[in-house]
Amino acid sequence: MRRAGVVAAGAAAVALAGTVPAGAVAPEADVSYHGFAALGEGRLGVWLVPANHGPADVSDATVRLRYSVALAPRQELPDGCLRSARRVVLCGTGELKAGERGEKVAVVVRLAGAPSQATVRIDTVWSGAAADRNPDNDRHQVLALDTGDSYVF
Repeated sequence: MRRAGVVAAGAAAVALAGTVPAGAVAPEADVSYHGFAALGEGRLGVWLVPANHGPADVSDATVRLRYSVALAPRQELPDGCLRSARRVVLCGTGELKAGERGEKVAVVVRLAGAPSQATVRIDTVWSGAAADRNPDNDRHQVLALDTGDSYVF
């Protein structure tokens, strides 16, 4: 429940590009994600833990999951997540204190058809207007084969 409504705010913030008033310096925060993905029986799951390496706190962030194959028309997404396009899901992370990990985000989607493999791209689309000078650790691309095996990122 804590993430309910947060994604909508995060998605709106994407449109605003996290603007900071003229002359102000954006706080710096280094958001990262670590976890795994698994594909089996037409379902692709992503389990991740966000972290903030600081130095500033992040009031909320929005992680984007982009899939290489279309999602089935109907999905049951967890609280705090929404489908924003045919192959895209957005999820709020909640507050990320500097130097701490956030709460686990777990998303399992049904894919259209029964692909033998699928790729999920993971990145941050909003981080509370904080500047992230190390975006490489919050951008991942994971290829999962339809074996049920976990692929770590």
